[in-house]
Amino acid sequence: EGGRELVELKVIWNKNKYDVKFCLDSTGAELKQKIHSLTGLPPAMQKVMFKGLLPEEKTLREIKVTNGAKIMVVGSTINDVLAVNTPKEAAQQEVKAEENKKEPLCRQKQHRKVLDKGKPDDVMPSVKGVQERLPTVPLSGMYNKSGGKVRLTFKLEQDQLWIGTKERTEKLPMGSIKNVVSEPIEGHEDYHMMAFQLGPTEASYYWVYWVPTQYVDAIKDTVLGKWQYF
Repeated sequence: EGGRELVELKVIWNKNKYDVKFCLDSTGAELKQKIHSLTGLPPAMQKVMFKGLLPEEKTLREIKVTNGAKIMVVGSTINDVLAVNTPKEAAQQEVKAEENKKEPLCRQKQHRKVLDKGKPDDVMPSVKGVQERLPTVPLSGMYNKSGGKVRLTFKLEQDQLWIGTKERTEKLPMGSIKNVVSEPIEGHEDYHMMAFQLGPTEASYYWVYWVPTQYVDAIKDTVLGKWQYF
């Protein structure tokens, strides 16, 4: 490096440390080439940090690199990328599953099929911002997962929930329902979509759409056995 002023650097990459003497009047781009020769990491895949991202066009002198400066390098070699590709894809699928959970239920494909039919004509009126006791008549005019009409009858004296469709009525003991989940329907926040968990997994959820919001808390409390006094 022919008599030019040198600076001693500590280059840190992937838990490896390299002591490097380098010319102060060399540019960030030239330092990346040097790092490539040390680590096998192509310049295009390097993120080089010194008080922020190292500018490629400026010299080390211009960015005030001094003796003993630590240069942090982030990046993976081609081989590393290939080696982790398969687990990475699995991880991406997990992230996607997490995102699906975070995505509002009413935007998920399985629910859109029903919600895109629009609000049923004979759905019960909703009252926003109010909690009401369960009505003495069945809750009717709602859809189930297959888009068929469904009504809910709360037989409190028998401790049962009756889920009725055109074809049949399921009589479920309240104690057999593991959980109740609900979420407002986007654009129609005065109605909820609601699921009754009938078994150990999410596959056992029985979905009901267009539940008037004023009854949501009373349904949860009645089914899960938490009494509220209004």
